[in-house]
Amino acid sequence: MTVRITKCSREDLPRLREISIETFTDTFKNQNSPENLKAYLERAYNAEQLEKELTHSSSEFYFVYFHDELAGLLKVNMNDAQSEPMGNDALEIERIYIRSQFQRKGLGQYLINQAMEIAKIHNKKRLWLGVWEKNEKAIRFYKKIGFVQTGAHSFYMGDEEQTDFIMVKTLAI
Repeated sequence: MTVRITKCSREDLPRLREISIETFTDTFKNQNSPENLKAYLERAYNAEQLEKELTHSSSEFYFVYFHDELAGLLKVNMNDAQSEPMGNDALEIERIYIRSQFQRKGLGQYLINQAMEIAKIHNKKRLWLGVWEKNEKAIRFYKKIGFVQTGAHSFYMGDEEQTDFIMVKTLAI
C-alpha cells in the first residue's frame, strides 16, 4: 500500500474546497435535508472561510494520497484555533475526511497516527474530536482506538442544531 501525506498550502485551496464538499456531502447527505446541507456547505466551505482556516497559524491541513490519488484530508487545530477551549496541551482533530472509494483501506487509522505524531511534535498530551452522535460507525472506530467520550457540544447543520460527542484520547509520553 502506497500512502503519503502532504501539508496543504494556499495553492491547494481549490482542491481542498472540492474534496471537503465531496466528502462531507457523501457522508451526511442521507441524514440531513438538502436545504440544511446546502446552507452548511456554503458557510463552512466557501473559499474565504477555507482560506482563513488554512492560513491560521494554529491550524494545519493535510492531503492523504493512496497510490498517488488524492484520497482524503486531515485538519488539526491547536491553541486558539480549537473549536472548543480544551487547553494548550490538546490537539483537535477537526476533520478526517476520506473519499468514498478509498474508505476501508486503513486511511482513517493512518490519519489518526499522523495526528498523534503532529501532537507529539507540538508537545500535546491529548487528542480530541467531535463526532456526530448519529455517526455510529465513526464512534465505534474512535472507541476501538482509545478515544473516550467526555462531553458533547452543539453543531449546526443549516438551521438544525445537532449534537456532537466530544471524544478524547490521552497520548503516551
